[in-house]
Amino acid sequence: MEMLVSTDWLAKELGANDLRVVDATYLALDPSRDTHAEYEAGHIPGAVYLDLANLKDDQTDLPGMLPSAEKFASRMQSLGLGDGSRVVLYDNSPHRTAARAWFMFRMFGVNSVAILDGGLAKWTAEGRPLEAGKVTLRHRHFTVWRDGSMVRDIDQMKANLASRAEQVVDARSAARFTGEEADPRGLASGHIPGARNLPYSDLLNTDGTFRSKDELRAAFAAAGVDLAKPLVTTCGSGVTAAVVTFAAALLGREDLALYDGSWSEWGLRPDTEKEIGAACSTTTPTA
Repeated sequence: MEMLVSTDWLAKELGANDLRVVDATYLALDPSRDTHAEYEAGHIPGAVYLDLANLKDDQTDLPGMLPSAEKFASRMQSLGLGDGSRVVLYDNSPHRTAARAWFMFRMFGVNSVAILDGGLAKWTAEGRPLEAGKVTLRHRHFTVWRDGSMVRDIDQMKANLASRAEQVVDARSAARFTGEEADPRGLASGHIPGARNLPYSDLLNTDGTFRSKDELRAAFAAAGVDLAKPLVTTCGSGVTAAVVTFAAALLGREDLALYDGSWSEWGLRPDTEKEIGAACSTTTPTA
């Protein structure tokens, strides 16, 4: 199974014994929508609801941090997602939250996992079937496993300020990156010193599908990112950073890394340097 699958492919594969379809819609900054109710009102036939908003570390005040391996495994078992399953993720979110779910699945050892290109919007625009209600599948064994090398914490990000061993790629909008636009959570403005800015929206077509591989390579190059060198992605809270990570994976990168705390942590802390202006500006960082 490819990492990115089309609606045509999924329509033909629906009903396969080993295939599991998962709704990974998540709307962190839009409480007006009830994604669980939307799922029950209409989802791709056979899809289960991931509830990504609550699949997180409850021991921190930072939003949406990665859960423990045990919590993730428990959720997978309850949804009928076990060892040997082929998983296809989709969303109905402007932030393409299926990519966050994809990153999570990969980190917890699921290699046969894909994203539905264009998500639910493309599926419905093509007049494909939906079903209502809640899907319940038989519990299956899921092996508890976690690849910590895919995640960066704040101490590692601080150390990288000096070493610059990894390129930092920020997926937020240009206005938030430069500090021209205030942070929606009321945090400090700007970005991690030395970071490059590649808004996740630059990687998508207007219909929410991913751009061609040639266009993706051009987008990374235009942002000053060398795909041959180590990189770590970041954003506001680790969600859209996963879109950039997924795009890099589509281009063959295997050593994936994401700063989970992202600006929700970096912008909150008084002991972190912040930079304003365009990437690689000469603006003096502020503590």
